[in-house]
Amino acid sequence: MAPVAQVPATDSGEKSRASAGTLSDKRLRELFREMLLIRRFEEKVEERFRAGDLPGFLHVAIGQEAVASGVCEALEPDDVIASTHRAHAHTIAKGTPVNAIMAEMYGKNEGCSQGYGGSMHLYDVARGNMGANAVVGGGLPQIAGAALAFKLRKEPRVAVAFFGDGATNTGAFHESMNLAQLWKLPVLFVLENNGWAESTPATQQLPLAVEEMGQRAAAYGMTAMEVDGQDLEAVVEATRSARDHAVSGLGPVFMNVRTYRFTGHYVGDPQVYRDKSEVRQLRETQDPLELLRARLGMTGEEFERIDADVMAEVDGSVAFAQAGTDPDPQDALKWVYAEGSMEHGSKEPLSTEPRA
Repeated sequence: MAPVAQVPATDSGEKSRASAGTLSDKRLRELFREMLLIRRFEEKVEERFRAGDLPGFLHVAIGQEAVASGVCEALEPDDVIASTHRAHAHTIAKGTPVNAIMAEMYGKNEGCSQGYGGSMHLYDVARGNMGANAVVGGGLPQIAGAALAFKLRKEPRVAVAFFGDGATNTGAFHESMNLAQLWKLPVLFVLENNGWAESTPATQQLPLAVEEMGQRAAAYGMTAMEVDGQDLEAVVEATRSARDHAVSGLGPVFMNVRTYRFTGHYVGDPQVYRDKSEVRQLRETQDPLELLRARLGMTGEEFERIDADVMAEVDGSVAFAQAGTDPDPQDALKWVYAEGSMEHGSKEPLSTEPRA
């Protein structure tokens, strides 16, 4: 069995010193803006959801911004990702304009999924985003398949699966891990380990402590990393190393990225299962935006200037979405593929008319 390579998570100060010079000061500020854009976008969609503007369910990743920005920063444009039901951050970090995402939230034709998907089904294949998935662990087999295609075509690309700790208990997770290691596929398995499977804490649904989840990879002889997900530079550095490993033909890498969810599982979740003081403490001590802001020595004036610019972009996306084109009801089955009734062996398209 291959050794499980451990990259220990550390406190933000120590890791920042170790990572000094990995990214230029200019690039760190650009990534700070991206993380703030993710935060303000999610705060805005939460506001519009509560106002009744947005249909469906809504899941935000407030507190986990450094994972999305850090991983996607280390990827090449041709690399692909698959996301989860909590997909806004990944989609923004992979380069989709917020106008297209907000329009999708409003169900408009200008949306990145042409209004078909909404919050939990954000796609942007042209930018390497193979889509969000409302099925827990649903993106894992998809990413293994993409990586197999890259290997067979001898393309120097990697496929990245984002998933939560609850997904490590699904069959799709283990099947994907097994085949990826067996075939030495260029996959990065990015576990956004926030310690919660919806409302179930890690202690009640995981066989290992959250800090030891890299041992999941040991059963497959897969290289694993432990990463501090609140430290942007640590995430970038670890992802670059993992990508180099995978794209060189050495096989997949399992990244146990320890992060924190500052909100409930979904917008409106009362979080009766969670100690409110824990959430307050996490916001005070583990906010990736505040940690990076301190690392940069950012003044209040500079922050306010960036924040005003970000808010103008987010507000503009709402105006863009509200002025967007509503889909034609006749297009409801446009991308549905089926072959009529099995009962009659019909080859006619499915009818949109109600049955008698």
